[in-house]
Amino acid sequence: MSAFVNNPFVDPVEVNPFQDPAVTQVTSTGVDHVEEFNPFSDTNTGDLHDVTTIPATTTPSSQPAVLQPSVEPSPQATAAAAQANLLKQQEELEKKAAELDRKERELQSRGAATGKENNWPPLPKSFPIKPCFYQDFTEEIPLEYQKVSKMMYYLWMLECVTLFLNVLACLALFTVASSYGTDFGLSILWFILFTPCSFMCWYRPVYKAFKSDSSFNFFFFFFVFFIQVVVFIIQSVGIPKWGNSGWIAAVALIPTNIAVAVVMMVVAGLFTICAVLSVILLKMVHSKYRRTGASFQKAQQEFSQGVVTNRNFQNAAAGAASSAAQGAFQRN
Repeated sequence: MSAFVNNPFVDPVEVNPFQDPAVTQVTSTGVDHVEEFNPFSDTNTGDLHDVTTIPATTTPSSQPAVLQPSVEPSPQATAAAAQANLLKQQEELEKKAAELDRKERELQSRGAATGKENNWPPLPKSFPIKPCFYQDFTEEIPLEYQKVSKMMYYLWMLECVTLFLNVLACLALFTVASSYGTDFGLSILWFILFTPCSFMCWYRPVYKAFKSDSSFNFFFFFFVFFIQVVVFIIQSVGIPKWGNSGWIAAVALIPTNIAVAVVMMVVAGLFTICAVLSVILLKMVHSKYRRTGASFQKAQQEFSQGVVTNRNFQNAAAGAASSAAQGAFQRN
């Protein structure tokens, strides 16, 4: 019995579990432990109250779709809208035409201020008809194209002289034989027709092409000048009753009148020289054209821009639009 320290029959002493040394050691230290975080403590309740809740969006009550009746514009309203649109386009065209007129007047005034007055044809100042064109190879044509341009001008002058001599040769032929009156009449017509037309249709286009590097003028020149080459060949051949003193007509007249035949041979030789020079110059212009970088696409663009900016075209378009609008309004 002496071995027992406590009496087993005595009431047991109440043992406080919080007096355990291990527990008191942990609670007495000021170090925070993550493992001891209490989610139910008052220190964390403030964060929970501060959280703002976002209420769920309430979907509005859907309404049944109501079909609106389709309202089609009346014919009068359509016609009025079309007329207003056409009148607006007409006003825009008139504004552009006025702007182009203003720019043209400015260019003319600048030309008058700088002294660039028309100098071709070179007519006396007392002559009632004034020059129509301005031409200056050294000023307007680049140096590499001046030679070709002058040769084209000389070719045109040679053609004019040849056509005039052709009139005289046909007149001499008519004096020898009255049956050649048709040739004399046609020779006068060819002189009156070909002299200005050749200047306007192939010389001025090639001049402006070299001046401004215009693809459209180049293509227009090639088209017309090819026809001119064919005409030179026909004139040099001299088909009877065609108004040309060519080789056939001159050789046929040798047994009858040698003097008139010689005159006609001279004219036939001049027509032949014109034909040969025209072929040579056509090749020269084509070689220069290939160096300028011109193309068919550029020619189309220049043509379309020239048509749109043309005042006559704008006036015609405006008149057509106005008449169409008035007609549509009257029908409705």
